[in-house]
Amino acid sequence: MRPLTETTPKPMLPVAGKPLVARTVEAAAAAGADEIVLVVGYEGGAVREYFGQRHAGTPIRYATQSEREGTAGAVAAASEHLEGPFAVINGDIVFDRESLADLYAAAPAVGSIRVDDPSNYGVFDVEDGTVTDVVEKPSDPPGRLANAGAYAFPQEALEYLDVPRSERGEYELTDVLERVLAGTDVGHVEFDRWLDVGRPWELLEANELALESIETDIRGDVASDAELEGSVVVEEGATVRSGVVVEGPALLRSGATVGPNAYVRGATVLGEDVSVGHGVEIKNSVVMAGTSVGHLSYVGDSVLGRNVNVGAGTNVANLRHDEEPVRMTVKGERVSTGRRKFGVVLGDDVKTGIDTSLNAGVMLSAGETTKPGAVVMQDR
Repeated sequence: MRPLTETTPKPMLPVAGKPLVARTVEAAAAAGADEIVLVVGYEGGAVREYFGQRHAGTPIRYATQSEREGTAGAVAAASEHLEGPFAVINGDIVFDRESLADLYAAAPAVGSIRVDDPSNYGVFDVEDGTVTDVVEKPSDPPGRLANAGAYAFPQEALEYLDVPRSERGEYELTDVLERVLAGTDVGHVEFDRWLDVGRPWELLEANELALESIETDIRGDVASDAELEGSVVVEEGATVRSGVVVEGPALLRSGATVGPNAYVRGATVLGEDVSVGHGVEIKNSVVMAGTSVGHLSYVGDSVLGRNVNVGAGTNVANLRHDEEPVRMTVKGERVSTGRRKFGVVLGDDVKTGIDTSLNAGVMLSAGETTKPGAVVMQDR
């Protein structure tokens, strides 16, 4: 997720106006959790500040994993707060709440998701509805049911947390699961909707999914000649000026200003205090808090961090001429986003000079700047 996580922990990145992990917490609470334990590490203070001691009507506790040594290590850090059956849910996944309630009811059970290519996941071997094994990233998968990162464990699982390090040097929760499988029948619940949000284009997709369910709610100031079409939320304190067209689904958060004569379309989120100037077009993008997109600019299918300043006349390319999916660099390797249209990822405090051109798939690190008239073809 870099550069978006250079100052923000990944689970706190915004999805349609609230942190990614807040959606998980609220789903867990709605499904019937008595208490929620958040395991924090990097920038854990931001998590504590947001959730406090209670969220969604449910008590919140915190455990600190000082060294990020894997998912079993995270549960071990939380173990002092656990008593009786408990669920473990990854903090960076998007799923439907009903599936989580079904998981609780089926305990002990694991969440599964049916995928076309199981080779990139942990895959469950299932016989007569019971999970018999889990195989990590198999070359010859036993099926198409992948690990969804949600577990409903019996209390006995706490006795199995002392697992050896895996080949990648971490303590894996799947190793704990294998020990549970040896002595307990474990079912599985197939999730209807699920997304692992680990890369910038998946954050964009998570916002797209979340915006599908919004309903029009206009509480801010909207000029009489502005046009709002589809599902559009304009929060109190947001302003839509003269000549603006907004085609939803779109969310304009408090303090955001749009226009005059701007065009916002597609699944777009404008964060708190975002400024979109005259003649700007924003299409299918996430623009985080405090960012300004200067007049006569185009931003499409992109993720812009906090307090970015997009100079006047800046244009983002979001399409390859060869019609292949746009590629980005992740951990030093160029990988496909799987999206024919994808623009750029700008870290916090990026500033582009006027008339900058940004090529599809470009990523600019936090605080990076461009000169007027720059043509940026590679990450910086």
